[in-house]
Amino acid sequence: MTRPDHPTKKEMILEIAREFSVPRFTPAEVEQIRRQLVARLGAAGKTSPDYIAGVLDTAGMRVVWTTKADTEGLYEEEFQDLLHFATFEDAEMCIVRLDELFRKFKNDGEHAAAERVLEVARLGHRRAEMIARNHKVEPEKRAEKEEIMQWFKVWLETPGAFFDWLEVRKASPDFQKRFAKSASADA
Repeated sequence: MTRPDHPTKKEMILEIAREFSVPRFTPAEVEQIRRQLVARLGAAGKTSPDYIAGVLDTAGMRVVWTTKADTEGLYEEEFQDLLHFATFEDAEMCIVRLDELFRKFKNDGEHAAAERVLEVARLGHRRAEMIARNHKVEPEKRAEKEEIMQWFKVWLETPGAFFDWLEVRKASPDFQKRFAKSASADA
Protein backbone atom coordinates (compact mmCIF):
# COMPACT_ATOMS: atom_id res chain seq x y z
CA MET A 1 0.00 0.00 0.00
CA THR A 2 1.40 3.38 -1.03
CA ARG A 3 1.04 6.49 1.04
CA PRO A 4 0.53 9.69 -0.96
CA ASP A 5 3.79 11.16 0.35
CA HIS A 6 5.77 8.03 -0.63
CA PRO A 7 5.14 7.07 -4.27
CA THR A 8 6.23 3.65 -5.49
CA LYS A 9 9.25 3.27 -7.73
CA LYS A 10 6.91 2.70 -10.70
CA GLU A 11 5.02 5.90 -9.88
CA MET A 12 8.29 7.81 -9.65
CA ILE A 13 9.44 6.43 -13.00
CA LEU A 14 6.21 7.61 -14.61
CA GLU A 15 6.38 10.99 -12.85
CA ILE A 16 9.95 11.57 -14.06
CA ALA A 17 9.01 10.39 -17.56
CA ARG A 18 6.14 12.88 -17.73
CA GLU A 19 8.56 15.68 -16.78
CA PHE A 20 10.55 14.90 -19.94
CA SER A 21 7.61 15.71 -22.28
CA VAL A 22 9.06 13.65 -25.13
CA PRO A 23 7.11 11.71 -27.78
CA ARG A 24 9.23 8.58 -27.26
CA PHE A 25 11.81 7.22 -24.89
CA THR A 26 15.14 6.05 -26.23
CA PRO A 27 17.89 4.46 -24.13
CA ALA A 28 19.27 7.98 -23.49
CA GLU A 29 16.03 9.10 -21.80
CA VAL A 30 15.74 5.82 -19.94
CA GLU A 31 19.27 6.34 -18.61
CA GLN A 32 18.35 9.84 -17.46
CA ILE A 33 15.29 8.45 -15.66
CA ARG A 34 17.51 5.83 -14.02
CA ARG A 35 19.92 8.52 -12.81
CA GLN A 36 17.09 10.70 -11.50
CA LEU A 37 15.75 7.75 -9.49
CA VAL A 38 19.14 7.28 -7.86
CA ALA A 39 19.42 11.03 -7.22
CA ARG A 40 15.99 11.13 -5.60
CA LEU A 41 15.99 7.80 -3.76
CA GLY A 42 19.66 7.04 -3.22
CA ALA A 43 20.55 3.35 -3.19
CA ALA A 44 16.84 2.44 -3.14
CA GLY A 45 16.52 4.06 -6.58
CA LYS A 46 18.91 1.68 -8.33
CA THR A 47 16.91 0.17 -11.17
CA SER A 48 17.79 -1.59 -14.41
CA PRO A 49 17.14 0.23 -17.69
CA ASP A 50 15.12 -2.78 -18.89
CA TYR A 51 12.79 -2.46 -15.89
CA ILE A 52 12.28 1.26 -16.54
CA ALA A 53 11.57 0.62 -20.23
CA GLY A 54 9.06 -2.05 -19.21
CA VAL A 55 7.25 0.33 -16.83
CA LEU A 56 7.06 3.00 -19.55
CA ASP A 57 5.84 0.50 -22.13
CA THR A 58 3.21 -0.95 -19.78
CA ALA A 59 1.95 2.59 -19.11
CA GLY A 60 1.41 3.05 -22.84
CA MET A 61 4.35 5.35 -23.45
CA ARG A 62 6.26 4.90 -26.69
CA VAL A 63 9.58 3.21 -26.00
CA VAL A 64 12.25 2.71 -28.64
CA TRP A 65 14.28 0.10 -26.88
CA THR A 66 16.70 -2.64 -27.67
CA THR A 67 18.02 -4.85 -24.95
CA LYS A 68 21.71 -4.88 -24.27
CA ALA A 69 21.84 -8.37 -25.76
CA ASP A 70 20.51 -6.97 -29.07
CA THR A 71 23.31 -4.49 -29.47
CA GLU A 72 26.15 -5.60 -27.23
CA GLY A 73 27.95 -7.87 -29.66
CA LEU A 74 26.98 -5.88 -32.72
CA TYR A 75 27.56 -2.22 -31.99
CA GLU A 76 28.66 -1.39 -28.50
CA GLU A 77 32.30 -2.03 -29.33
CA GLU A 78 31.95 0.70 -31.95
CA PHE A 79 31.07 3.20 -29.22
CA GLN A 80 33.75 2.25 -26.70
CA ASP A 81 35.95 5.21 -25.86
CA LEU A 82 34.40 7.28 -28.63
CA LEU A 83 33.51 10.31 -26.52
CA HIS A 84 36.98 11.39 -25.49
CA PHE A 85 37.57 14.90 -26.75
CA ALA A 86 40.26 16.65 -24.76
CA THR A 87 41.30 18.66 -27.83
CA PHE A 88 39.63 20.07 -30.92
CA GLU A 89 41.35 17.40 -32.99
CA ASP A 90 39.92 14.68 -30.69
CA ALA A 91 36.45 16.21 -30.98
CA GLU A 92 36.66 16.35 -34.77
CA MET A 93 37.81 12.72 -34.95
CA CYS A 94 34.99 11.74 -32.60
CA ILE A 95 32.41 13.38 -34.86
CA VAL A 96 34.05 11.90 -37.97
CA ARG A 97 33.68 8.43 -36.45
CA LEU A 98 30.08 9.10 -35.35
CA ASP A 99 29.29 10.31 -38.87
CA GLU A 100 30.86 7.21 -40.42
CA LEU A 101 28.87 4.91 -38.14
CA PHE A 102 25.64 6.84 -38.64
CA ARG A 103 25.94 6.68 -42.43
CA LYS A 104 26.92 3.01 -42.39
CA PHE A 105 24.00 1.99 -40.17
CA LYS A 106 21.50 4.10 -42.13
CA ASN A 107 22.72 2.64 -45.44
CA ASP A 108 22.48 -0.88 -44.01
CA GLY A 109 18.95 -0.23 -42.76
CA GLU A 110 20.02 -0.73 -39.14
CA HIS A 111 17.76 1.92 -37.64
CA ALA A 112 18.32 1.02 -33.98
CA ALA A 113 22.07 1.29 -34.44
CA ALA A 114 21.74 4.61 -36.30
CA GLU A 115 19.56 5.92 -33.45
CA ARG A 116 22.21 4.74 -30.98
CA VAL A 117 24.81 6.84 -32.83
CA LEU A 118 22.57 9.88 -32.42
CA GLU A 119 22.18 9.10 -28.71
CA VAL A 120 25.95 8.90 -28.32
CA ALA A 121 26.28 12.26 -30.11
CA ARG A 122 23.65 13.78 -27.80
CA LEU A 123 25.60 12.44 -24.85
CA GLY A 124 28.77 14.06 -26.28
CA HIS A 125 26.90 17.36 -26.56
CA ARG A 126 25.70 17.05 -22.94
CA ARG A 127 29.20 16.19 -21.68
CA ALA A 128 30.71 19.19 -23.44
CA GLU A 129 27.90 21.36 -22.08
CA MET A 130 28.47 20.16 -18.51
CA ILE A 131 32.15 21.09 -18.69
CA ALA A 132 31.40 24.40 -20.46
CA ARG A 133 29.03 25.39 -17.64
CA ASN A 134 31.21 24.20 -14.76
CA HIS A 135 32.69 27.32 -13.17
CA LYS A 136 35.32 25.23 -11.41
CA VAL A 137 36.91 24.54 -14.80
CA GLU A 138 39.36 27.14 -16.09
CA PRO A 139 37.77 29.67 -18.49
CA GLU A 140 39.92 28.68 -21.48
CA LYS A 141 38.90 25.02 -21.19
CA ARG A 142 35.24 25.99 -20.68
CA ALA A 143 35.35 28.07 -23.88
CA GLU A 144 36.82 25.11 -25.79
CA LYS A 145 34.08 22.79 -24.53
CA GLU A 146 31.43 25.36 -25.44
CA GLU A 147 32.86 25.38 -28.97
CA ILE A 148 32.86 21.57 -29.09
CA MET A 149 29.29 21.57 -27.77
CA GLN A 150 28.37 23.75 -30.77
CA TRP A 151 30.07 21.28 -33.11
CA PHE A 152 27.95 18.41 -31.77
CA LYS A 153 24.82 20.55 -32.07
CA VAL A 154 25.52 21.42 -35.71
CA TRP A 155 26.30 17.79 -36.58
CA LEU A 156 23.11 16.57 -34.89
CA GLU A 157 21.01 19.18 -36.73
CA THR A 158 22.69 19.02 -40.16
CA PRO A 159 25.06 16.08 -40.48
CA GLY A 160 25.29 16.45 -44.25
CA ALA A 161 26.60 20.02 -44.03
CA PHE A 162 28.67 19.65 -40.88
CA PHE A 163 32.15 19.11 -42.31
CA ASP A 164 31.87 22.03 -44.73
CA TRP A 165 30.59 24.18 -41.86
CA LEU A 166 33.46 23.01 -39.63
CA GLU A 167 36.11 24.00 -42.18
CA VAL A 168 34.55 27.45 -42.48
CA ARG A 169 34.23 27.73 -38.70
CA LYS A 170 37.86 26.78 -38.03
CA ALA A 171 39.04 29.33 -40.63
CA SER A 172 36.81 32.09 -39.22
CA PRO A 173 38.45 35.12 -37.57
CA ASP A 174 36.42 34.48 -34.39
CA PHE A 175 37.69 30.90 -34.05
CA GLN A 176 41.26 31.91 -34.90
CA LYS A 177 41.20 34.73 -32.36
CA ARG A 178 39.67 32.66 -29.58
CA PHE A 179 41.38 29.31 -30.17
CA ALA A 180 44.51 29.81 -32.30
CA LYS A 181 46.70 28.59 -29.45
CA SER A 182 44.52 25.51 -28.74
CA ALA A 183 44.03 24.67 -32.41
CA SER A 184 47.76 24.95 -33.20
CA ALA A 185 48.57 22.76 -30.21
CA ASP A 186 46.32 20.08 -31.72
CA ALA A 187 48.22 20.01 -35.00
